[in-house]
Amino acid sequence: QVQLVESGGGSVQAGGSLRLSCATSGFTNSLACMAWFRQAPGKEREGIATIARDGRTTYADSVKGRFTISRDNAKNTLYLQMNNLKPEDTDMYYCAVVSAFLSSAACSYTRPVTGAWGQGTQVTVSS
Repeated sequence: QVQLVESGGGSVQAGGSLRLSCATSGFTNSLACMAWFRQAPGKEREGIATIARDGRTTYADSVKGRFTISRDNAKNTLYLQMNNLKPEDTDMYYCAVVSAFLSSAACSYTRPVTGAWGQGTQVTVSS
């Protein structure tokens, strides 16, 4: 059974940092195209970062240069390092399996998710 469990959310002041974690089980994390999404109440879920099987990464313009996606294959864990946080980064953050079979070249934050989702972790940034 595929499971994704996020942690690391919280409240922080603008300019601060947080690191989100996503513990995965039930599939080979290292081979999958994995992503972080975020969603504010009443808005669509937005893809912000992906990491491919070969470590290739993509980022939405809104987070490029501030957020870094990474994975620890030995721990089956996906991370999102978030620096220089802004109030507009306040959202529920989700990790997801975009696809277990996608090529690295096709793994992008614009791709639809065909795999599992985590339950989400809240990030709140105050000004």
